[in-house]
Amino acid sequence: MIPFAIPAIINSLKRKEYSPFRRGKMRKKAERSLKNFFADSFLIVLGVLSAGFGLRGFLLPNDFIDGGAVGISLLVTEVTGISLPLILVLVNLPFILSGIKVIDSWFAVKTAIAICMLALAVAVIPYPEMTQDTLLVAGFGGFFLGAGIGLAVRGGCVIDGTEVLAIFVSRKTGLSIGDVILIINLIIFSFAAWLLSVETAMYPVLTYLSASKTVDFVIEGIEEYTGVTIISRKQEAIKDVITDELGRGFTVYKGELGYGKRGKTKTPTDIIYTVITRLEVSKLKAEVEKIDPEAFIIMHSIKDTKGGMIKKRRLKY
Repeated sequence: MIPFAIPAIINSLKRKEYSPFRRGKMRKKAERSLKNFFADSFLIVLGVLSAGFGLRGFLLPNDFIDGGAVGISLLVTEVTGISLPLILVLVNLPFILSGIKVIDSWFAVKTAIAICMLALAVAVIPYPEMTQDTLLVAGFGGFFLGAGIGLAVRGGCVIDGTEVLAIFVSRKTGLSIGDVILIINLIIFSFAAWLLSVETAMYPVLTYLSASKTVDFVIEGIEEYTGVTIISRKQEAIKDVITDELGRGFTVYKGELGYGKRGKTKTPTDIIYTVITRLEVSKLKAEVEKIDPEAFIIMHSIKDTKGGMIKKRRLKY
């Protein structure tokens, strides 16, 4: 919810036609919106400062470029000599406008503010030049820039407009967002090799790889979750392992066994589903194999989770 609407919600709580339950529910909604607004703002500011440090402390002093709209801006600045803060705003402007249609107007407003803040940070804040070593510039410049982009995404906007273009192209074609971003960056690096030099275009590839991995790390978090589906005739023992040994919760689906080694069957069974971290996968597989070597286990990666008993509960000894 847009925070400008919060005062209107609070004022509406004073109306007599709302029951106490309704007023309480609306008050909690306003408080939650305000809390989310401040949390998003903090992440965006932190992201802008981190990206600014990556640009001014590493990339700009050493004439490095990167992928995306930031890379286009750095390339234009390198070729024309025009101020980077101005180019950042101009290059991202079409992406900001398209964000209104591709996502929503509030996203576009937040993105415009974040990009203007980044341009201001690059122009005003006196970031120190950290190093002239090309490998360190590529690695750490990409790291801080990627951290800034990831924090901005967690705050509900982007400071690199090509991601909006990637979403739009992905919807119109069969390409994934990652594929579109990769194609855009290959085009940018090709122009860099043509306008500058091949060596100048090779180091930004390292910067891009460092930045992209950092973005994934910041957005997805330290723990990568894995969804595990288990079908076994010894469900109760497996349920006990999940709760007692791993400290995790689980969901049970009611199903029936289909075609197996003994032909068609219609035996009712409990299908167990749980979410664990990647580090716990091997332990769960080992424990399930001890109980039922013939258990059918399906695993898939999960980008994010919310609610439920995801965090470990304290085990009782």
